[in-house]
Amino acid sequence: MLVLTLTTIVPELRPPACTTADQLADRCVGPSRAQVGILVVSMILLTVGAGGIRPCSLPFGVDQFDKSTEQGRRGLASFFSWYYCTSTAAVILALVMVIYIQSSVSWALGLGIPTGLMLVAIVVFFLGTRLYVYVPPAGSVFSGIAQVFVAAYRKRSLSLPAPDNVLLQEESLFSGPVKSDRGSKLPLTLQYRCLNKAAIKCEGEVQEDGSIADPWRLCTVMQVEEAKCLLRIVPIWASGIVCLLALVQQFTFSVLQSMRMDRHIGPHFQVPAALVGIVSMIALVLFVPVYDRLLVPLARRITGTDSGITLLQRQGAGLAIAVLAMAVAGRVEKMRRDSCWAHGGADGVSPLSAMWLAPQLVLMGVAESFNAVGQIEFYNRQFPEHMQTLAGSLFYCTIAAASYVSSFIVAVIQKNTSWLNNNINLGRVENFYYIIGGMGVVNFLYFLLCAHFYHYKGVPEEQKLESEEDAKVVDA
Repeated sequence: MLVLTLTTIVPELRPPACTTADQLADRCVGPSRAQVGILVVSMILLTVGAGGIRPCSLPFGVDQFDKSTEQGRRGLASFFSWYYCTSTAAVILALVMVIYIQSSVSWALGLGIPTGLMLVAIVVFFLGTRLYVYVPPAGSVFSGIAQVFVAAYRKRSLSLPAPDNVLLQEESLFSGPVKSDRGSKLPLTLQYRCLNKAAIKCEGEVQEDGSIADPWRLCTVMQVEEAKCLLRIVPIWASGIVCLLALVQQFTFSVLQSMRMDRHIGPHFQVPAALVGIVSMIALVLFVPVYDRLLVPLARRITGTDSGITLLQRQGAGLAIAVLAMAVAGRVEKMRRDSCWAHGGADGVSPLSAMWLAPQLVLMGVAESFNAVGQIEFYNRQFPEHMQTLAGSLFYCTIAAASYVSSFIVAVIQKNTSWLNNNINLGRVENFYYIIGGMGVVNFLYFLLCAHFYHYKGVPEEQKLESEEDAKVVDA
């Protein structure tokens, strides 16, 4: 941020000023290679810095809670919501205040403010170094997972002891020590039982001191269950892409829609089209406190769960609301386009207020507060303790995947239909919304199937079976 700010302050670090007349006459002098190089260096430093902060800040915050106490578990459940809430509030502040300062006051001041705030953040961060709980690193994340698959493949011809009795089978397999003092021991499960063969002890595989002679031939039960955690999470992770796909569309097309609507608030102020999508963020910021302080305690009394509802239920609620948001968006777009044609045809501007876009944006904000926050909490709770940094990165992979899928779908629709015309009044954007909504319905059914077969980390197999039996009794 400091290097980027200097490019706006030091004249030698940027090309000379260019007037409108020079632009029209094509007489502007472009940046030199050195100037471009310094700008690129600032972007590289920002990328490296974000790569250190984003995946690590969330799991580091999780480490500060004592999950063995009720207070710690409840505090952790609130932490995920407030983490995402404050992050979104910061984005709103950047989009509104900082961009306004950059465009209306000064680029140097607009970049200098976040640079100064980063300096304050660094000072505050280091002031707390004596208070933080530190978890030491526990080695490579991926090698242990790979060893499970290799060892299970090598022992594929062996038979599991007591194949239908999880307690007897766990007693016969190699347990080994827990990797970390804070890492909870995961009980053996029968799901993906073929991987359990990696923990079958054969002659000569365990040394006299109890250590493993060849980690590519024998693994612990803990390693096997950690590998299963990843296998269970991937299908759930895939379901989050479509929900964020719906969110991406709102930020793209709501801008184009609002440009053909009345964006005035009062007689003199007109909301910039680029800021219409902020309604979704504001809805999220306002809904999170309501959810955390009102809905969670109410649900906690009914379900007896510390988080009010389960992690999968929270994600599922977000998926369902996202589908509803797409249905509302399609209906509003049809109404907007008809109004435009009634007031000027293809080039017409609807007298409808842009606030008609608010319901769909609010619904998407609520859907994001359920699904996105639910994803973050789900990954951090369901990943093994020493994989928390990987868990923190997975949500950003969901965002990236949603962006790629969105680009692909838009390209396909533009090639085969006229729905996404450059003139939005000539297109059929509502059909595009309905397709995204239809994908959301299919995705929701897929999610329900994945959730039905999902086994929460650390829940013993016999406890899961007892819960299923109790549910059957209640249903009867």
